[in-house]
Amino acid sequence: MNVPRIVVVGSVNTDMVVKGERLPGPGETVTGGQFVLAAGGKGANQAVAAARLGADVTLVAKVGRDVFGDQAIENFHREGIRTDCILRDPDNATGVALILVDDSGENLISVASGANHALTPAEIEQAAERIRTADVLMLQLEIPMDAVCRAAQIAAEAGVPVMLDPAPAAPLPEGLLRNVTYLTPNESEAERLTAIAVTDEVTARRAAERLLAAGARYVIVTLGSKGALLAGKDNTVLIPTEPVNAVDTTAAGDAFNGGLAWARGSGMALEAAVRQACLVGALSATRLGAQPSLPTKDELMRFAEPLSPHC
Repeated sequence: MNVPRIVVVGSVNTDMVVKGERLPGPGETVTGGQFVLAAGGKGANQAVAAARLGADVTLVAKVGRDVFGDQAIENFHREGIRTDCILRDPDNATGVALILVDDSGENLISVASGANHALTPAEIEQAAERIRTADVLMLQLEIPMDAVCRAAQIAAEAGVPVMLDPAPAAPLPEGLLRNVTYLTPNESEAERLTAIAVTDEVTARRAAERLLAAGARYVIVTLGSKGALLAGKDNTVLIPTEPVNAVDTTAAGDAFNGGLAWARGSGMALEAAVRQACLVGALSATRLGAQPSLPTKDELMRFAEPLSPHC
């Protein structure tokens, strides 16, 4: 397989995770949890996911001039991620996410975006040449929408495939999806984008059809333990995932996206790439934390080896 050149334009956060027996209700305190401090942010998570699988990754992002920013950049160096397109913001802190996780792996997340929301289209322009020479551009929605749109436009004009993870879910500007090759919403994000409640394969197909009509070339709706629905203009297929004992699903979507970008950038056929992404996401859900849960290529191969070929 080729070593894919992947550019990720997105967020960098420090995750403060509390794992407890159950999630608290409004006004309730639940004690006895386990605390973990970990690197996170959807952009950073996806960059690390792709890098651990063997991709040549550049991260375009903005962090504060603070200890969390220092730690993030040091971590990216350890992961082999190119950091020359990461900017330091003197006015805003590095992003922070507060994450609660229960015993079943479900989570609640609150984010203070900080420097992530100060990333501008003009700063994206500074990384334009890196984007134009990528095999895949990865985007999410934890940075300003105008920065997302400019990055997608640069890539699309250069013929670079654009992968957009529409998370956290938000209305998309008209025209953005025409620059998107792979749109990868989960069930709730697909519902937010289409007003179709996604509860099973049938409703996932309906939502995917609406997103295809809006301009995306392919829509891949991730369905948790049910797998992923891959939809294109001419064909739609449900790709099952491997059942696992979920510990923390916080970064499972980021792992899926990183795995998909790595596989497609390496030249893997799309359906096979989605199958690989299923495995990456499933494996990450068996571990606590965001970036700590992301598997290496060797770990993925060991996990995949005894499994049946369906995913």
